[in-house]
Amino acid sequence: MPLAARVRPERIEDVFGQANILADGTPLRRLIESKDAGSTSLVLWGPPGVGKTTLARLIASTRGAGFKQLSAISAGVKEVREIVEEAKKSALYGTKTVLFLDEIHRFTKSQQDSLLPSVESGDIQLVAATTENPAFAVIQPLLSRSLTLSLTPLADSEVMQLLTSALQDPRGYAGEATLDADAAGAIVIRSGGDARRALTVLESSGACAYERDPVAETVRITLADVETSTSRTASIYDRAGDAHYDIISAFIKSVRGSDVDAALFYLARMIDGGEDPQFIARRLIILASEDVGLADPTALNLAVSTAQAVALIGMPEGRIPLSQATIYLALAPKSNSAYQAINAALQRVRSDGAASVPMHLRGTGYAEAANQGHGVGYKYSHDSPGGVIEQRYLPEEFGEVSFYKPKGLGKEAELAPLWVRLRGIIRGK
Repeated sequence: MPLAARVRPERIEDVFGQANILADGTPLRRLIESKDAGSTSLVLWGPPGVGKTTLARLIASTRGAGFKQLSAISAGVKEVREIVEEAKKSALYGTKTVLFLDEIHRFTKSQQDSLLPSVESGDIQLVAATTENPAFAVIQPLLSRSLTLSLTPLADSEVMQLLTSALQDPRGYAGEATLDADAAGAIVIRSGGDARRALTVLESSGACAYERDPVAETVRITLADVETSTSRTASIYDRAGDAHYDIISAFIKSVRGSDVDAALFYLARMIDGGEDPQFIARRLIILASEDVGLADPTALNLAVSTAQAVALIGMPEGRIPLSQATIYLALAPKSNSAYQAINAALQRVRSDGAASVPMHLRGTGYAEAANQGHGVGYKYSHDSPGGVIEQRYLPEEFGEVSFYKPKGLGKEAELAPLWVRLRGIIRGK
């Protein structure tokens, strides 16, 4: 059996990660530990290798229930019905059945509908797993009958604990292998918070180490073994350390500097290192406004669409829209005028305080407003043939201030002379 299967936790205390849903008193903890907690069905939502199968097995084993596993990729309604019939027979002898259905989002709506009667009657306790958002991937009637729990990738420290445990576990290396610190760090980076991937890389690296020194009493797994087993050099990337900040900084500055190749290199470093793709997408949204801005207003739309696409399709396919947005933003004309304009306006507000709103601009939608002079003298812009009219909008004490300084690049090259003309009309010049 693969190492990941051999060392699968058999007790809740041995599970790494998911502390938020496994804490004392949580519904899942009660469901696992109490035989009287009922047969609540579950939908477990999370990326691969975070413990969905393990939790389903624990629910069955700790409650003395039978465990059946299907994958929606290869199974259908026929297989589900066979398990339900078997579960009904087992129930006659007092044995409940937990059905773990992996990749439930692969089932069609009608296939998911077929699960409802068995879930409703309690013939089976369904534990469904999905890597996609249940709100879109699972039918509402099934969600309303289930407890939906979100699982997250393991933290780097939790992956490190997992590796240490596998080295000592009698079902694993039983203390007959050691792992160099830099090799452990490389495996953590490779895993991306995926426990199964981390153990698979450890096992492959251990095989490389054994081939290198088959007579050693204790196998020493080195960074070279990790590199050999994964057929590529271990990249240095710490999602919670300096590399995280240094590489995202280099990425943003490369896009801002219009160097497509450099931007793609740093994007690849982050993807390879297991960086959260949503974090990268959010940074691109900020950059689209801060550095491209009005020189290409469509850049913001692309960046927002990229974030939505990554959220919908996940990784590794999410790397493609991230690449598209990175290339487009790097090649786009640049303007930080919107960034500078709001900063200048904020600085004026914070230094001079909130000046009074001119009387003719004040609201008139309440009693006594007109008696207080609100709205008196206001000129309705649409009464002018051009839709713009001479009128004071800024507080009088501000004088002739201008926060927006347009740049003559890209689309903004058209906005600069427009703003000059509009200011001339508004301020009577």
